[in-house]
Amino acid sequence: MLGILTILVIFSVSILAVPFTESTQLACTVNSVASASDLSNCSYVVIESFTVPDGGRYRHLESFPTLYGAFVTMAGEVTFANTTCEFLLLAEGTGITFDGAGNTFNGNGAYYWDGLGTNGGKPKPHPFMRFVFKTSAILNSPAQAISVEPAGPLTINHVTVNNTAGNTEGGHNTDGFDVSASDLTIMNSVVENQDDCVAINAGSNILFEGNYCSGGHGMSIGSISSGKYVSGVTFIGNTVVNSMYGTRIKVDSAATSGAVSNVTYTGNNISGCTKYGVLVSQSYPEDASTPGNDTTISNVNFIGSPTTVEVDSNAERVTVDCGNCYGTWDWSELTTTGGEAGTIDADKATVRPIMIVECPLTTLIVQINGGSF
Repeated sequence: MLGILTILVIFSVSILAVPFTESTQLACTVNSVASASDLSNCSYVVIESFTVPDGGRYRHLESFPTLYGAFVTMAGEVTFANTTCEFLLLAEGTGITFDGAGNTFNGNGAYYWDGLGTNGGKPKPHPFMRFVFKTSAILNSPAQAISVEPAGPLTINHVTVNNTAGNTEGGHNTDGFDVSASDLTIMNSVVENQDDCVAINAGSNILFEGNYCSGGHGMSIGSISSGKYVSGVTFIGNTVVNSMYGTRIKVDSAATSGAVSNVTYTGNNISGCTKYGVLVSQSYPEDASTPGNDTTISNVNFIGSPTTVEVDSNAERVTVDCGNCYGTWDWSELTTTGGEAGTIDADKATVRPIMIVECPLTTLIVQINGGSF
C-alpha cells in the first residue's frame, strides 16, 4: 500500500498570496539530526536515509512556521533508535508540499511494545509525530502515531500508518490519528494498528473520507473529557475491517462538561467487528454501564448512501448507552448483520425512522425509540 505519496495543505487565499522572497530560494539536505537544526531559509529540503541515535530528539521541521511554500522530499528511510521524549518529530508550516516517495519514518516500535501501551511498562514517546501539516508513511510507532493540531484549514491525503508488526509483538495504544482540530480533512489514508484508526477528541468541521482502517478499534469520536467539544464531523466512504469496534462515540462517564453534536455517517463499509459494530456511549471507559449526564450527544445520523455493518458472532451490532442524549437521529441508512442485536438506551434522543437489521435467513424491522432489540 506504500507508494509515491504527495500531501498538500489547503490554506486561505490570503496566505497563498504571500510570495517567495529571494532569501528563501535555498536547497537543503537533511542527513543527520545536526543538519536539521535550522531549515528556516530553505525552500527545497531533501531528507536522506539516516538513523536518529539513542536518546535523540528529532524536531527537524520546527522552524517552518516562518516559511511559506517549501517543498520537502524524502529520499530514504529515517530510523529512530530509542528515546523517552514526548514525541520524535514536530512538523509545522504554511503551504508546504511533502512527498514521501514511498519512504518511511521507522519508529522502532518493537523496542517499546510490551502490551501495555501508554498505561505502564516501558516509557514510550507519544505521539510519535506531532504534525501541523502532513507526512507520508509511519512504520512501527511506539504508541500513538500522529497528533493533528492545526490552527487553520488542513488536508491530510494518502498517509499510511503501518503498525501490523504490533499484532504479535505487544503493540498497544497505537492510535493512527489523534485529532484536536477544526477545518480538517483526512482522506485516502491507511491505518493498520491496535487502537483507534482515528480519535477525534475536540474540534469542528472535520471530514474523514475514503480511508482504510484495519485491526484496531475503528473510527472514534472521543474519548470526550471535561471541557471538550466536537461538532460537525462527517465519515464518508470509509472501510473498516477486522477491528474491535466499527465506529463509536465515547464520552467519559466522569466528564463534567462537553458535547458531541452533528455527526454524519454516509456510505461506510464495516466488517469483522469483534465487539461492537456501532457504539454510542457516555459510560467510558466502560462500553455500556452507568452513563454520565453532564455532557450531551445530539444529532447523530446515518444518511445519504447506506452504511453497512457486519459483526462477528459474539459481537453486538448496535449499542446506545446515553445519560444525556437528545434530538431526532435519522438512522435510515444503517444496515447491520451478524452477531447479537445490542441494547438501545437513547435517553431523550429519538432514533428513527426505522432501523433495518438484517440477520441470516430473516429480516427484522425494529423501532429503536429506546429499549432493546
